[in-house]
Order: sequence, then structure tokens, then C-alpha cells
Amino acid sequence: MLLVLGGWAVSLCLHEFGHAWVALRGGDRSVRDKGYLTLDIRRYTDPVLSFGLPVVFLLLGGIPLPGGAVWIEHGAIRSRAARSLVSLAGPAVNLVLGAALTIAVATVSMPVGLAVGLSCLALIQVLAFVLNILPVPGLDGFGVLEPYLSAPARRLASRVRPWAPLALFVLLIGVPGVAAVFFDLAYAVFDAVGGDGRYAAAGYGELLFWR
Repeated sequence: MLLVLGGWAVSLCLHEFGHAWVALRGGDRSVRDKGYLTLDIRRYTDPVLSFGLPVVFLLLGGIPLPGGAVWIEHGAIRSRAARSLVSLAGPAVNLVLGAALTIAVATVSMPVGLAVGLSCLALIQVLAFVLNILPVPGLDGFGVLEPYLSAPARRLASRVRPWAPLALFVLLIGVPGVAAVFFDLAYAVFDAVGGDGRYAAAGYGELLFWR
């Protein structure tokens, strides 16, 4: 469990680093001054709210909510395409991490317990990718589309942004049909990157041992 939770906390930093690195390439020099490229957890807003709560939500509901945030100067980004790529970078990091972990499990000889833990962490990365890529205001998937939306659509999104991710979390936890679709999609992606579903399910079950 400690391996999975620690790995998840590290991946939150890498997710935000991905946003910041692409923003820097797109023209936002402020991310360097803010320390976002240092992988220092203290730089990504409040450590408790941005990293503690996602870990708690992961333990309670098995859903990897987004964590720390980097504040991007969108006006400094050169183009709409670059702004979309900034939003896409975070989920892309999760997907790459998930794929790398599954490759490690498949190709490196290791104890079964370690393979179970790494497979569970890989699944969590894929879950984070699928969740973040949803076009819901407040999530990265919406950020990919937002530069191409009309001004009225962006204003509407800004009004629902503060509570839309929480509403999605409630649906995922409280409505079995919604959760089933989400996890089916996540497992399809997990299979596509070569994940071992048996190991991942075993680790996921241990993570949510209290259920």
C-alpha cells in the first residue's frame, strides 16, 4: 500500500511538471520562476489540499482525483494549440507512467508482491488519465477544448468549474452505472498498454481492503 500511495503522490508532481514544462515551451516563462520545474511538492499549491486529499479520496473511493495545480499564464502561451497541449500534457504523463510500469512488470523479473503493487499503481495512472481527459470543466480534458470554445461557452464553464469535478466524483461513487462505464473504459485502456488485469485487481483490492 505504501508503494502505491507513495507512487501516486510522486505521479501527482510529475503530472503538474508536465503541464509546466509544456507551458514553458509554449511561452510562459513564469513557471520557471514559480518553481514548478523543480518537482518540489511545496510548489504545487497547498500540499495538504493538493496532495493529501487526493490520497484520501483514492483510499476512500478508489478514484484518483486531480491533485496539485500549477498556475499557468495562459495569455503568455503563443497559440490555442499550445494552450490545448498544456492541458493535455498532465494526463499524457499519467498514461506514459502507466505504460512504463506495465512494461516493467512484463519484462523485469520481480517478486509477485512487487508486481501486484506496480500493476495497481499502473492502473491508477490509467484511471487518472481517463478521469482527467473527460471534457468536464475543471479537468484537463475540458482545458484541451476550451481554447476553441466561444466566449459565452467559456463564461458558462467558469461558473460550473468550481463544483463540476466534485459532482463527477459523487456520480462515480454513488451511481453504479456511471462507475461501471468509467472502469470499463479504464480497463480497456489498461489492457491496451499491456497491463496485467489480475495483478492490478489484486492490488486494487488490497488498497481498498476496508470495503
